[in-house]
Amino acid sequence: MNEIEMWLESRIGLNFRSGLERMRQAISLLDHPEENYPIIHVTGTNGKGSTIAFMSQLFVQHEKKVGTFTSPHMASVHDRICINHEPISDEDFVRLGRQVRKMERQLRQTHAPLSYFEILTLIALLYFEEEQVDVALIEVGIGGLLDATNVVIGDVAVVTSVGLDHQETLGDSIVAIAEQKAGIFKKKERAVIGPLAEEARRVCELRADELGVVLYEYGRDFSFSKGQFSNQDKMIVGLQLGLKGTYQEENAAVALQSFLLFMKQQNWQPQVKWIRKALQETHWEGRLEYFERGIYLDGAHNLPALSRLVEFIRQQGQKEIFLLFGALKRKNYQGMLSYLQQELPHVQLFVTTFEDDGAANEQDFTNGLYIASYQDFIEQFIKSANDNQLLFVTGSLYFIAEVRAFLLEKEID
Repeated sequence: MNEIEMWLESRIGLNFRSGLERMRQAISLLDHPEENYPIIHVTGTNGKGSTIAFMSQLFVQHEKKVGTFTSPHMASVHDRICINHEPISDEDFVRLGRQVRKMERQLRQTHAPLSYFEILTLIALLYFEEEQVDVALIEVGIGGLLDATNVVIGDVAVVTSVGLDHQETLGDSIVAIAEQKAGIFKKKERAVIGPLAEEARRVCELRADELGVVLYEYGRDFSFSKGQFSNQDKMIVGLQLGLKGTYQEENAAVALQSFLLFMKQQNWQPQVKWIRKALQETHWEGRLEYFERGIYLDGAHNLPALSRLVEFIRQQGQKEIFLLFGALKRKNYQGMLSYLQQELPHVQLFVTTFEDDGAANEQDFTNGLYIASYQDFIEQFIKSANDNQLLFVTGSLYFIAEVRAFLLEKEID
């Protein structure tokens, strides 16, 4: 662990939601790096990562230099900040981290210290400026309106979905959460929204009207079904997706609409053959990611995401399904478990814990069969499973990251 990672670790737990004045002052002290390249700003309850994965691959396939800032990470904190899928180097991470730390000494004369996520956001903004990216895809951490990333002005704002998650921070209704998501809309820019519930869609429409934002809506202005994408400008057929799950068509639609809109703004010419190749080759770690021997990893960390996983599991025919679930205590894990038991009564459901101080453990689970060691459980599945059996590991993205590291280590061994 380098010095900047240690500094970051010391800031875990600082989660300010009081406003953006500290971040605005921070980017001012850094001479506004975010003003020197175009940005697509992405929020949503679910689908943010997949949508960015599709967009990133689309830009890379068109030989553009694309920066991505996403969270959380699967392996290393460096994975959150990438250019053309390559994580920031340790050397650049430390150097730019030192620049942020130096700036913070001045910032703290008038403001509270920066949080973990704020520091990472600033490193990313500096890195993308230094590397002169053609476009930066910036993922919101939580919400939108008060998120640390909302100091940027996106050329395109994207809302992938709106559902109940992080209610303690964002509000306990779809309308309240939609207001937070629509908070990334910027005056007279453009925005793309996915398939939203009527009340969420209306919130986005009202916000767009207030700001003079041109709004593109899934189902009205663009669509994707059975391998066919269409909008007012073009129709593309014969598309295949690298990400599993029929719901990925919605994420691909939002990504492709945002990509085409941005390409048009820049007077760049998209190529249908490269679009096809990009969508087919898109990969996103920990989202219905298949490992050998019948194991899927899926970070379905809230009820809307679980409903997508349930849909995919139901499509597996006569397969015998095992499901291993691990979650954070601060999440509605009991509600998630009840949902899985209700919707998948024939699936063999097990619960476990993992190495996180906030992880739910044996004392927290009253339903399902508790597994003390997920490592032993997975190893036993690998040894004894037949071709008709599948294991889905799901829950917290932090749990998925830990399991993924375990499986990759086994492959090396």
